[in-house]
Amino acid sequence: MRRARACPALAGVLALAAGCGLTSGSPMTDDVGPGSIGQGEPLKGAHLTVTSKEFTEQLILGAIMGIAFQAAGADVLDRTGIQGSIGAREALKNGDADAMYEYTGTAWITYLGNSKPIPDPQEQWQAVHEADLKNGVTWLPPSALNNTYALAMNQANFKKYRTRTLSEVAALSKSDPGAVTLCVESEFANRADGLPGMEKAYGMSVPAKNITQMDTGIIYTQVAKGSCTYGEVFTTDGRIKSMNLVVMQDDKKFFPNYNAAPVINTKALQKYPAIAQVIEPVTKKLNNTVAQDLNAKVDVDGEDPHQVALDWMKSEGLVKGG
Repeated sequence: MRRARACPALAGVLALAAGCGLTSGSPMTDDVGPGSIGQGEPLKGAHLTVTSKEFTEQLILGAIMGIAFQAAGADVLDRTGIQGSIGAREALKNGDADAMYEYTGTAWITYLGNSKPIPDPQEQWQAVHEADLKNGVTWLPPSALNNTYALAMNQANFKKYRTRTLSEVAALSKSDPGAVTLCVESEFANRADGLPGMEKAYGMSVPAKNITQMDTGIIYTQVAKGSCTYGEVFTTDGRIKSMNLVVMQDDKKFFPNYNAAPVINTKALQKYPAIAQVIEPVTKKLNNTVAQDLNAKVDVDGEDPHQVALDWMKSEGLVKGG
């Protein structure tokens, strides 16, 4: 998932090449031209390398970015799908890649070493933007897409318990302790910004016997079947919509903001400043509803992430052709 996964027992550039899936890449060859973006081909002559992490949403976002740059006239090398957060991050920092979509919370907590997230999404982005300049990367304005943690339940349990917020889940855990059963990832069960912190923030104490740890994909099916009342989900996952799950509102804003934003190697941005104007209109169209729809086309319908990205870019009028 989005959370950082370092390459095991490897370090440095060799680790990136051998352990994290960074390869020489391949050219993007979409037959696209300017639509509402890329008019005048301001990136003509530019050679840009786009990267991403390996999970569905990142593959789609990486393709969206690459297609945008192609429409603006750039030659684009595709290095999307790097395993783990650290590999893609290091590629961007050291210039092996020029651009990617990254999440503000991941940078603030995982890369920059802060333990306490900033509740306001714009302030969180601003803090990351300022702190990361010294690392040679520039954060462009963020999207409304916020791929953060949440708890969700199926329609039958929603009709039974009627909880809409995490505060109401906490109240239910006190009034009817047996009603609150959780399906979560092992990582979420142990992270400070996961279950332990959530319980503390909401005054909730769920007995260990009511918590089942499992792989991410299984959580969605188990929640849909009602095997557990609530399951840990990611707010932009397409399975939320396809399985008609009800997401609990984080009314105390405990979970960090993970807004996706374009992150550009600063030297590349200085060389090709038009990158900012090309990608900004694309970023403005990204939100959780869009992300859920696009992610579902891959994770539920089995479509190719790059084709999903291209179809969306054309349907929005951002690019033409292809």
